[in-house]
Amino acid sequence: MALGTTGAAIASPVLNNWVFNPSGTGFAGGQTINEYLDINGNAFIQLTPTGGTSFAFKETAVLNIAQADGNGKLFPVNYPGGNITATFEAMGSGSFGGAFNFTSGTVRMYHNLTGGQYAGTNGFYGANLGEMIAEFNVLGGGGLVDASGIPTNNGQVSVFAQAAPGMLDAGYFFNRTGKDLSSESILSFAFTNANTISSPTSRMVSEVACEFAGFTGPGCGSGTYVNRPGEYFFIGSNGQFKLADVPEPGSIALFGIALAAAGAVARKRKALSK
Repeated sequence: MALGTTGAAIASPVLNNWVFNPSGTGFAGGQTINEYLDINGNAFIQLTPTGGTSFAFKETAVLNIAQADGNGKLFPVNYPGGNITATFEAMGSGSFGGAFNFTSGTVRMYHNLTGGQYAGTNGFYGANLGEMIAEFNVLGGGGLVDASGIPTNNGQVSVFAQAAPGMLDAGYFFNRTGKDLSSESILSFAFTNANTISSPTSRMVSEVACEFAGFTGPGCGSGTYVNRPGEYFFIGSNGQFKLADVPEPGSIALFGIALAAAGAVARKRKALSK
């Protein structure tokens, strides 16, 4: 309920029927997005216990953005050279068997003219190639985790971020009337389902954990990588990426209160279960 409240607190400014042109050639050549872009990808999470049931964490993810609203109109097919990918780096804190919250981070979106390189070995798993077309600073978000710090299976994870004017490239993002959003202050929301990847591929380990996240444990130079719940692990995710106008300051404050409530409810639930 608390996480649902978080969504309700920020739902009103979400943009509908906005336009995205994955080739960056302007409003006329774009595709109308009813509400969201589909995202999927893989993330490496490192946990550091900080006393009691608390932990700090770092998440490093590579993402692929192939279509909008599940409409089947794949960007690389309908828009030559329109392959869109993203990277996500964030830090935060949480409690084992409770809730976690993002405290800072960055979402970066890329337009790769070559296309088809996601899940390859160029760059970071092929996710940061081409021109960076958007950058968002993470303001908050979170979800629930089990006793080992892994997001609850098929549980919703939210990310709340903001791009200041100039952080979006011109020619890609527009509102329904054709106004280029590159000069606006824009919010983004990502809602994803997260599931543990029990056997990540060697390429995923070397590209996402070793190279991108800077992990130096087993699988990076020596040994064989194996997830270690409570310490480090891979998750796969899929979900929705939305845009919104910046709300009034009170709405952003309400968002923060809802996140705090999510943690409080989780802690209360845990106490009642003892």
